[in-house]
Amino acid sequence: MPKPSSFFDVIDARPLVAASRLRIGPLHVRGVPAILCGVAAIVVAKGASVALQRAAVIVPETLREVRLLWVAVRAERPAILP
Repeated sequence: MPKPSSFFDVIDARPLVAASRLRIGPLHVRGVPAILCGVAAIVVAKGASVALQRAAVIVPETLREVRLLWVAVRAERPAILP
């Protein structure tokens, strides 16, 4: 049995690349760029998930501060001059 010379000889990537399509609104991508966009989307989603997990500890305090800031901004101010 001959030894494959590369990874692409082991798997037949041609059908995979030909079938890869990505359509999001006006954006249409086919082939290898579609695969790269899909992988990039997965990496971005994972990064957002990790960021939300790290920020989850301070979210209640941040919301409380935002509410107090809103009350302070919207409060009626006393007239300085009569």
